[in-house]
Amino acid sequence: MVSRVFRPDRRAVLTGLGAALAAPALLRADDSLRFPNAFGEAVLKAPARRVVSLGYATQDSLLALGLPPVALRYWYGPYQDGLWPWAQPLAGSEKPVVLRGEPSAETIAGLAPDLIVAIGAALSAAEYQLLSMIAPVLVQPADVPVYGTPWQLELSLIGRAIGREAEAERLTREATAHFDKIRARNPHWQGRTAAAAWHDGGETGVFLAQDARRRFLRDMGFVDPPGYAGLTPISDFYANLSPEDLSPIDADLLVWISDAAHARDLAALPMRRTLRAVREGREVFAGEELGGALSFGSVLSLPWAIDRLEPEFNLALDGDPATPVPSAVENGLAG
Repeated sequence: MVSRVFRPDRRAVLTGLGAALAAPALLRADDSLRFPNAFGEAVLKAPARRVVSLGYATQDSLLALGLPPVALRYWYGPYQDGLWPWAQPLAGSEKPVVLRGEPSAETIAGLAPDLIVAIGAALSAAEYQLLSMIAPVLVQPADVPVYGTPWQLELSLIGRAIGREAEAERLTREATAHFDKIRARNPHWQGRTAAAAWHDGGETGVFLAQDARRRFLRDMGFVDPPGYAGLTPISDFYANLSPEDLSPIDADLLVWISDAAHARDLAALPMRRTLRAVREGREVFAGEELGGALSFGSVLSLPWAIDRLEPEFNLALDGDPATPVPSAVENGLAG
């Protein structure tokens, strides 16, 4: 299962091959919208109006652009309609169909989409070809990792595909200006080290390179701890840590992205106490909702997250170990 964790495993997303093979082929036109991608090229005769959101977080971009999807992919978490707090206000009265597990091609075809957005859905070439017999399929460009599409690029691609490119550009400018404003009022963040780590099911790890959580910290002006240089990545997204050596994540700011259910185990990690970040009160615990916002990494979720994390970051970085960081205190990491 693809987890917000944590370790993006490749999984099939389609069944019902026979039903989809009976779907009509896509007609192409010379003046169509064209989207080169990892599997070839998606072609739309006109901007899409009925969109199935098959990516694990692509509903956020569609909602931000004012076009609720007819169906969306449930990823994880307590919101069974797949809409987290940052997205709920934009859904209005719309109730997209929720696709769970491995949605069948027959189900998707029955929704009669004119576009399937599968950025970050980890389609195989065969699955892409199959879905393309139902409707054009929008996936990441060939030079972008499956789970590494920056929110700006995702928003731009979807904006073009639904005829709302100008709106996508406006949203990008607004979100970028918001982040710039936060960086400007927090010059003490710039150049400090920060690590986004997790503890889940007995494993501890750190997010790297192409992961949205690590990218978010760098966008806020933080840099990687020196210890990252010695890590052996599992992928571009994460590396596991030995329980005997957590030193690679000893940073000026240590952000734990985990569920409250794992907080007690995290607090009890013997080697956690060897970290200066722990002894000096520089931990922030991003639990279910904040961790979800960072994991979605969207134009909606990231501004929502930073507005809530900014005061926590500043409490952690005020230079006084006695200053309580509320999220750390609430989850048993302080004291």
